[in-house]
Amino acid sequence: MKDLLKDIGLLLLRLLAGGTMLFSHGWDKLIGFGERMNTFPDPLGIGSSLSLGLAIFAEFGCASLLILGVATRLVALPLAVTMAVAFFIVLKAESFQQRELAFIYLGIFLSLMALGGGKFCVVKSKKFPLA
Repeated sequence: MKDLLKDIGLLLLRLLAGGTMLFSHGWDKLIGFGERMNTFPDPLGIGSSLSLGLAIFAEFGCASLLILGVATRLVALPLAVTMAVAFFIVLKAESFQQRELAFIYLGIFLSLMALGGGKFCVVKSKKFPLA
């Protein structure tokens, strides 16, 4: 019973964090790429378009895979990095209240990297340990 509750908790974390990241952040960036590509923050000095592309990769692509439970530990990494960049670099001048969401997401994605996706994953086998 304890393992079942853990797996349900991990499923809920994946669905809620992945779903809100996908629909509240990734989707808007994806459909607005053309409008944002020259003005998106460039905290790593790689160019606005590439920075936006990497954010879309994490917030849309990786969030989609996270929801499904495909390579959960692996896809949580770009999401955690994106949230760390947002919290520690992009929003560093803002108050903690304005940075709080990135901090919470960072904690969730780090937890999923440590724990994996649980039993309720699309890809779950001993041959694929990243789920």
